Amino acid sequence: MGNQVEKLTHLSYKEVPTADPTGVDRDDGPRIGVSYIFSNDDEEAAESQPPPPQGPPEGGGSPQGDVDGPPPQPYDPRLHEVECSVFYRDECIYQKSFAPGSAALSTYTPENLLNKCKPGDLVEFVAQAQYPHWAVYVGNFQVVHLHRLEVSHSFLTDASQGRRGRVVNELYRYKPLSPAAVVRNALAHVGAKERELSWRNSESFAAWCRYGKREFKIGGELRIGKQPYRLQIQLAAQRSHTLEFQSLEDLIMEKRRNDQIGRAAVLQELAMHLHPAEPEEGDGDEDAARTKPPLERPPEPCWEEEEEDRVAVVH
Repeated sequence: MGNQVEKLTHLSYKEVPTADPTGVDRDDGPRIGVSYIFSNDDEEAAESQPPPPQGPPEGGGSPQGDVDGPPPQPYDPRLHEVECSVFYRDECIYQKSFAPGSAALSTYTPENLLNKCKPGDLVEFVAQAQYPHWAVYVGNFQVVHLHRLEVSHSFLTDASQGRRGRVVNELYRYKPLSPAAVVRNALAHVGAKERELSWRNSESFAAWCRYGKREFKIGGELRIGKQPYRLQIQLAAQRSHTLEFQSLEDLIMEKRRNDQIGRAAVLQELAMHLHPAEPEEGDGDEDAARTKPPLERPPEPCWEEEEEDRVAVVH
């Protein structure tokens, strides 16, 4: 009969197994990580929702009727995205940093982005409350990307769907293939769809084209033993929180989910997990027994340099 899977909505961080909040990796036995087995992220579902109105409707007035609302704000990565690093054991393999002087996360209109792209570049399209969409630039104003369960060959301006974009060659720290090999990898899979696909989302496909590593593919790694991957989420200048995963594809799913719900929502989830509310006075002993005491505030570790439905396998 094969594996039976049960669709689950995303759990809060209070219910998600994590590494030690202090960031200290204690070897005290196996820990259970987060798994997205046999699941694609919900990038397509998010794209199918119409974007909120960006200006006044025809005939004047505000988009909300007679109530004047604030004008739409431009996309700001520092407000909407989560600063994080990814480690494989002790090696940093990915880093998104908002450090002063860093221009790697600046975004551009699709038309201006074309002037910055070269064949073999990875392109990321971003918008508030949407999953990031990745593509491989193959030249002649065109990209190859995984879209709606099919690898498509499109014009960059069409693939952007009006979102701002940027070149993201420097986020992953793996050694890239040659530009010609990256383009060849992407074009070789144009037309692949559904059961022919080996990737769960556009980011995994684009990253595989550039780096050629099996870890980006579905089932590219065995999920056994201790979790070797760590997603370190930056909470403040000198505070971070770490989640552990058994595979890179699982970690990418969670990282993308964080970008989709936004920085404020991620920090709120973590705050509820790290500092749960104390029971109110007068509650009975039974309620008090069911309420976990708040965790102690972890010491501040140094910031190291260096996706959606969940699925659970029913054994």
